[in-house]
Amino acid sequence: MPSTPFSKPALQDATKHILSTNRKLLLSYILDWVIIIIFAGAGGLLSLVSPHHRPFSLVNLEISNPVVHEQISAGLVGVIAFVIPAILIAIITLLFVPGSEVRRTSTKAQVLRIKLWELEKGLAGLCLSVATGFFIIQGMKNMFGKPRPNLLARCEPDLDNFAQYVVGSFASELSPEWVLVNSGICRQSDKKWLDDGFRSFPSGHSQWSWSGLLYLTLYFCSKFSVGLPHLPYLPAYNTPSASPATRPTNAPTDNELLPLHANRARGDSEETKWAPPPSPTTPNTTTPSLLTLRNTAASPPNYLLLPALLPLAVAVYICSTRFVEFYHFGFDIISGSLIGIVTAWLGFRWYHLPISRGRGWAFGARSPGRAFAIGVGTPGYVAEEDWGSGGSEGRGKGGDLEGGRV
Repeated sequence: MPSTPFSKPALQDATKHILSTNRKLLLSYILDWVIIIIFAGAGGLLSLVSPHHRPFSLVNLEISNPVVHEQISAGLVGVIAFVIPAILIAIITLLFVPGSEVRRTSTKAQVLRIKLWELEKGLAGLCLSVATGFFIIQGMKNMFGKPRPNLLARCEPDLDNFAQYVVGSFASELSPEWVLVNSGICRQSDKKWLDDGFRSFPSGHSQWSWSGLLYLTLYFCSKFSVGLPHLPYLPAYNTPSASPATRPTNAPTDNELLPLHANRARGDSEETKWAPPPSPTTPNTTTPSLLTLRNTAASPPNYLLLPALLPLAVAVYICSTRFVEFYHFGFDIISGSLIGIVTAWLGFRWYHLPISRGRGWAFGARSPGRAFAIGVGTPGYVAEEDWGSGGSEGRGKGGDLEGGRV
C-alpha cells in the first residue's frame, strides 16, 4: 500500500503554501463552501415547515396501508449515504492519490498538497450533491403535500363528524363515501407525525441514497480508472489533409492522443505495437492500423466492478425498503432517485474531469483574477497570464493552488 507523506516538513510546507495563497482566490473557495452550507441549511429549515395537506379520500385503498417500523431511518440513511462515503473518499485520497508515476517525480510536500486538494474537491463534490438534492427534495415535499401510502393509519379520522370535513360534493351524488376530505378530520395529536404523512413525493431516502452512493461510485471509478474502454479522440486537425496553420497552439501532442498501451508480452511486434498518427507538419497517407487502435485501450480488471457497484446495490436496497414498508409509492421513489442521480452527476462533474479522459484528477483552481466571476466573451475561469512562472507545468499534476494550478 502506498505510503503517505505526512512528515513534519511536508506538513509545514503545505501549511505555508495555504497561508501564502492568493487571498482573493482562497476567499472564493471559502464562499463555495458557504453556498453548500446554505443549501443544506435551507433544506433543514424546509423540513421543519408544515407541508401542504392535499385532500384525500377515506375509501382510497392506496393510502390505507399500515404503519410499519422502518428498517432505515432518516438518520441511518444519512450515515450510509453521506458519512460513510465521506470516510471512504478520505481513505482513498490519502492512501492512493496521487499515483506512483506522479510520486516518482514529486517531493513529499508536493504530494501532500495534491492529496489535500483532491480531498477537498472530493468532499466538496459529495457535499454539493447531497445538499442540493436535500434542498430540492424538501421544497418539493412541502409544495406537493402528497399523502403517504400509510396516511389513514397516521390520521386516525373522525368518522362521527365526517360531513364537516368534506371538500367538494359532486361525487357524493354517486356515493356518500366517494368524496375528498381535508386533514382537519384527523384526530392525530402529534402534528409532526401527521405532517410527515403528507411528504410522500418525492422520496427523500431515495434522493439521499443516490446523491451520496452514486457519487461514491463515480469517485471510485475516477480514481481507479474503472470505465468502458474507449478509443482516443482524433480531432480533424490531426489528419494528413490538415495544414499546420489549422492546428491550435494548445492542441494535444500525438503521444497524448494515442498513448502507448501495447506490450511485447502480448505478442506485438515493434512494427505493430506503436504507429503514431500522421503529423500535420509532415503529412503522409499512412493511417493507424486496426491493431494500433486495439492497443490504445484495455478493459480494467473485473474485480474493480465489485466495489464500484456495491454502493449502487445499497442505494437500490434502501429504495426498495421505502416501497415495501409503505412509506412511498413507486413514482415517488423513481422521482427521488432521478433527483439524486442528477445531483450526484452534477456534484462529481462540477469538480472532476470526465472519468474516461481525466486520469482521476479533479479540476484545477480558478485563476485569482477570475476567482468570483467572468464577463461575456471570457473563455473561462482559468487564465494563462494568472498562473505565474511555470504556469502550465503544474496543471496536469496538481501542484499549487496559487496561480490556478492543482
